[in-house]
Formats: sequence, C-alpha cells, structure tokens
Amino acid sequence: MRLLLISTATIAAMMANPCAAQDKPDFSGFRLEALGGYDNISSGGEGDDGFVYGAAAGYDAALGRTRLGVEGEITDSTVRDRSRDVLTAGDRLRSDAGRDFYIGVRAGYVISPKLMAYAKAGYTNARVTTRYNSATEATRDSENLDGFRLGAGLEYAISPRFFVRGEYRYSHYGDQNGADIDADRHQLMAGVGVRF
Repeated sequence: MRLLLISTATIAAMMANPCAAQDKPDFSGFRLEALGGYDNISSGGEGDDGFVYGAAAGYDAALGRTRLGVEGEITDSTVRDRSRDVLTAGDRLRSDAGRDFYIGVRAGYVISPKLMAYAKAGYTNARVTTRYNSATEATRDSENLDGFRLGAGLEYAISPRFFVRGEYRYSHYGDQNGADIDADRHQLMAGVGVRF
C-alpha cells in the first residue's frame, strides 16, 4: 500500500510539472503573428516611406536560456515612388513596393521570465511593380528582387501563450540578372502573436 501511494504521488508530480511549465512563458514552440510597421526603401540616395503589414509563422526550440528557431513571413507595403525624373510633361512613372517573402533563422536569449532578446538573418524576395503612362502608351512591369535581411528585437510575453514584439531590420537587394539594383530597406516592426 505504501509503495502504491509513493508511486501515485510520483506520477502525479511528474504530470503536474509539465502543467506548471505551461503556466509560464518559455518562448518556445510553434507561433503565429500579425505584423505592422514603418517601411523605408532607398536607392541612389533617395528614399520613400510607407507602412508595411503582414503575417509570420515560426518555431523556436529551447536550449537552456537560448532559443533557436526558423521563421517565414509574407508582407505587403504602401511604399510608392512617383518618379522625380519625368522627362515629358504629362508622363507618369510610378514604382510600387509589393509583396515580400522572407525565410530565415532566429537566435534568442531569455533575459527574464517575460522578456527575450533576439537576432535574425535570412533570405528575402521583394516584388516591385513599375507603371509608365504617357499620352501614347501605358506599360506595367513587375520584378522580383533577391536579397538578405538582418534584424534584432525584443519579445515580451503578456501571458503564457500571447506575446508582443518589436524589431528593427535591414534588407539589401543587390545585383539582379546583371543589373545593379543596390536598394536598401529599413523597417521598424511591431507584432502580436500566439504560441501553440
């Protein structure tokens, strides 16, 4: 009987520990989030501002106080470049920043039970659509730009499952099919998400 009581108590303690762990944020597991923030794209010393918005998904694994993860993201932007170099009166040239795919890795460090600092790096692919309208013609062309992204931020757990985060990130788009694009992108992002 005593052995049965000890065994039952041991099993109950083992089952209670995971439950207790779930009551505290640990910045690990699968996550989904909504994103929004400031977007600036510049090339040749001239830049344009707008708003970026989208969604992200990722997975983080716990290794002590370190978190290692992978993430993917899709965003869109309101950045518009109405050309400063219109050659003929009445002609209009406009470039629109479109969707942006990102996939990368993230490394974090848990500073406190509710706060984690992290850095990220990965591949980004942004679409730019150019429209030219004149008295005699109208053309539209879309181009996908390959680049890399670096970023850093803070994630704060508002509950065991829900979190908010803020980050700065930099993207660069260079040589594209022999053409030197040399575009830089700076973003200040905020996110709200849930972990499963």
